[in-house]
Amino acid sequence: MNDALDTLLERLTRGEMDAAGEVYRTFEPVLRVLVRRRLSPRLRAKFDSKDVVQSAWADVLRGFRADGWRFSDRKHLRAYLARVTYNHLGNFCRRHAFMIEHEQPLAGDEQPGLPPSAQPRPSELAQADELWELLVGLCPPAHHQLLQLKRQGFPLAEIAAQTGLHESSVRRILYDLARRLAAARSDLSDVVPAESSST
Repeated sequence: MNDALDTLLERLTRGEMDAAGEVYRTFEPVLRVLVRRRLSPRLRAKFDSKDVVQSAWADVLRGFRADGWRFSDRKHLRAYLARVTYNHLGNFCRRHAFMIEHEQPLAGDEQPGLPPSAQPRPSELAQADELWELLVGLCPPAHHQLLQLKRQGFPLAEIAAQTGLHESSVRRILYDLARRLAAARSDLSDVVPAESSST
């Protein structure tokens, strides 16, 4: 995966803009996780992490085309993309701050005395969606069915039967995906700046 990314980066550095889409698809899941970690529930209701990442990527593409930006390696590019994405997130948050500060709940929305719901909390659903999004982004399209079956709780034998793979192949694919997930989370911890109370 890293070798392929290095090749894409070289192509982008040479000005081959057709590589830009592949670079975007590589980094988008990680950048969206970075944004979603900073979004409060009230901000999530106003805009989506994808809006922020697409806005940031449009600026980066303009820099590549108009100003000839170049990056020495994937780590430099990843850190730069994270910084641009955070800057755009700040802009989105400032744009919606006034509305959020002046919103009032509709009369009758509060229902005191009801027992807590057995359903997952919105934050738990958001975290699960965030993890799933990252897993799908790290997984080749050919393995998406396998991943979906695993999410639904099927045992390895059933996943193997439905995908036509051997159980050991299913196990190896899942192990490789877990390794990629650990590496992606490590990358996230490398580029996530200190928490800010503004968002």
